[in-house]
Amino acid sequence: MLRSLLLLFVLISILGCKTQSKSGSGKDDAPFTWENATIYFMLTDRFNNGNKSNDFVHPSDALPADNRGFMGGDVKGITLKIKEGYFDSLGVNAIWMTPLLQNVDGYVNEGTGTSYGFHGYWTKDWTAFDSRVGTREEIAEMVKTAHEHGIRVVMDVIINHTGPVTAADPQWPDEWVKIGPRCFYKDYESTVNCTLVDNLPDIKTESTQEVELPPMLVEKWKKEGRYEIEVAELDAFFKSTGYPRRPYFYMVKWLVDLIKDFGIDGYRVDTAKHTESSVWKDLYAEASTAYAAWKKAHPGELSGKQDFYMVGEVYNYYIGNGRLYDYGDRQVDFFNDGFNALINFDFKSDANNPYETIFTKYDKILHNQLAGKSVLNYISSHDDGGPFDRERTRTFEAATKLLLTQGAAQIYYGDESARSLTADGLGDATLRSFMNWDEMKKEDTKALMAHWKKLGQFRKRHPAIGAGRHNKISDVPYVFSRTYKNGKINDSVVIALDVTKDFSMVNVSFLTTNGRVRDAYSGKIHKVMSGMVRADKGKVYLFEKI
Repeated sequence: MLRSLLLLFVLISILGCKTQSKSGSGKDDAPFTWENATIYFMLTDRFNNGNKSNDFVHPSDALPADNRGFMGGDVKGITLKIKEGYFDSLGVNAIWMTPLLQNVDGYVNEGTGTSYGFHGYWTKDWTAFDSRVGTREEIAEMVKTAHEHGIRVVMDVIINHTGPVTAADPQWPDEWVKIGPRCFYKDYESTVNCTLVDNLPDIKTESTQEVELPPMLVEKWKKEGRYEIEVAELDAFFKSTGYPRRPYFYMVKWLVDLIKDFGIDGYRVDTAKHTESSVWKDLYAEASTAYAAWKKAHPGELSGKQDFYMVGEVYNYYIGNGRLYDYGDRQVDFFNDGFNALINFDFKSDANNPYETIFTKYDKILHNQLAGKSVLNYISSHDDGGPFDRERTRTFEAATKLLLTQGAAQIYYGDESARSLTADGLGDATLRSFMNWDEMKKEDTKALMAHWKKLGQFRKRHPAIGAGRHNKISDVPYVFSRTYKNGKINDSVVIALDVTKDFSMVNVSFLTTNGRVRDAYSGKIHKVMSGMVRADKGKVYLFEKI
């Protein structure tokens, strides 16, 4: 795993910023900022099975293809891991899970085999939760438990399309959806006003026509005894906002209910580039209002003054393009339409570059074209067939580069434990195996997990890592600083990588007034001699002011 290549020596200076974690709680005195967030992303059904009573049994005559059916993971399983302190140990301060709304009941037969909506992206009803992954009560408990640990909750949301048509799930009315043409990505029109794939009806977000509720929803709500309540809420929403009853405004109402009912802290917006950007501006406006009202009604549940967070999946957006996404015939600034950040498809290739090449690139762009905004970096994900380190041979390097690069960091479930990205199956199914909990006791896995934990906790304590300015100090060993100033917050970090000599002496005099510093990696207290500390070859140091 090339651990020997990762000779990491970190010197940390904390100027006016308390940073020692309170053991066990997940909360600390370090200020939270989305620009420095470490966001753990999991496929809900693949992470942890906390409630076996909701496990779905596939029909014997329609068994799923490899890694394309339900496996039992659920919201209760996420809550159990929060309580266990799993995310706290990784320095995670936000979690994002695949959509929890009710998905289609049936299955489809694709070129990749029989597939079910285990992933959550095939919505059937935007007002209900999928019983195969959780109940309202379980979701409420999960969010509240996360907040108790100082962890924000980001929910994955969809407006672009419904779920596919199956034997059990009829198509929505024509005034709501279109079933063609299929997208071919040559320009704006062929990317936005089209269907992503066959049999994935596209919501007519471009429509100016007012529409009535789909008959199948009316019938469903009546059977469930909540038709009158849902209609009354819709009437109140449209009256108070003045919005026309166009298709996407219904969905804005339904998605904002997640904030009003549970106090979620952010959205990850799916397939953002396939929808007119004005849709997201309206969604963000309503979400922000709802979040402010929720925080006012729940004082003290979650510390910090951050506004509602929205990060977009604009597929193939690269940080190197700054604020703009280029459709070919039109450029769109999604950051101007409600997004605090976009998922950065550049990082998986940037991670092959030397540290300084990565860090100077991100510093220049984030503090110029993207000033006031950010990106979400990742090394692997649920639908990217070209991740960094697909074979998991550079796992220590992947952790170091992801967690020390500016911007927010996305840990895809199992990055920290080297879960296989080459599982049985076709297409993105290879990326979606169940979490490898059974490998956690292996010595290699424990060593890798320890590396992720120490870097993650270090990053969590220091907003300078993701949100600060970068400055190279020396080439050999490679040393750089990060500094972050915002109001009363003044955080500075000095990091050295690739200590190739038998040992190096590094000046830490500015860290101490009592001749001692703490190495957070080993937990040892070091005596400083003439302002210097010895860094031995091949070891990892995380020095902190005592």
